[in-house]
Amino acid sequence: MEQSSLTVAQALIIALWIALVESRAMGYASLNPRFSPLMTGLVVGVVMGDISTAMVITATIQLIYMGSIAPGGAMPSEPAVATAIAVPVAILGGLKPSEAIAIAVPVGLLGSYLYQLRFFFNTFIVRLTDKYAEELNDRGLTFSIIILPTMISFLLFVPAMFIALYYGAPVIADFTSSLSGGMIFHILDVVGGGLAALGIALIIKVIGKVQFLPFFLLAYFMAVMLKPLEINTVTYAIVGAIIAYLYVLVGSGNTVKE
Repeated sequence: MEQSSLTVAQALIIALWIALVESRAMGYASLNPRFSPLMTGLVVGVVMGDISTAMVITATIQLIYMGSIAPGGAMPSEPAVATAIAVPVAILGGLKPSEAIAIAVPVGLLGSYLYQLRFFFNTFIVRLTDKYAEELNDRGLTFSIIILPTMISFLLFVPAMFIALYYGAPVIADFTSSLSGGMIFHILDVVGGGLAALGIALIIKVIGKVQFLPFFLLAYFMAVMLKPLEINTVTYAIVGAIIAYLYVLVGSGNTVKE
């Protein structure tokens, strides 16, 4: 049975997950869930009982953040926040993954403002940290550096995300469902697909090398040409591994020894 809205428990669990990630309460282990939508998409899928749909939508959202960098830990858009809102809306409204991108981008931007507000509140904690440092108070430093900033993050993100999920997601889903198939969503579909392509282009620019571009093009056109055969990702991965091995073998000048 399809859901028409999120339950209180579902909205609260997702909100607590986002607060946990954005507060960096897990230390450096929080960086990957924050910068990559995939883990948040999995959590949303488990909570909503539709992991496959959630991951398909999240994989598309992931594309637009592949080339993003976070100088000083600040990002122009928060991927975890964007995913936590866009995926439930897409599931509830029956949206295409590319249409979900159009929701994820502005929501992620709003999430970045909330994260900057967290920084603002932390500036007041620095004074307390300086005081405890002068006193050589170990327990005080633990409280001001770890516990207090985490509490502030939870107080910021849990209510904001819960309200957005419990009250906002169903409204957005109903509104988008009523427009689905029209001109507006055709535009959103095209724009969403373009943003995904932009993310791929950025990652190629950042880590790509000219001599490897033919392999990227080969993989793309193979996926397009062989789509009717419904070949799964594992098969593509095996073929890619074989091609990579042959490339290294030939490039290194090694020959097979008898």
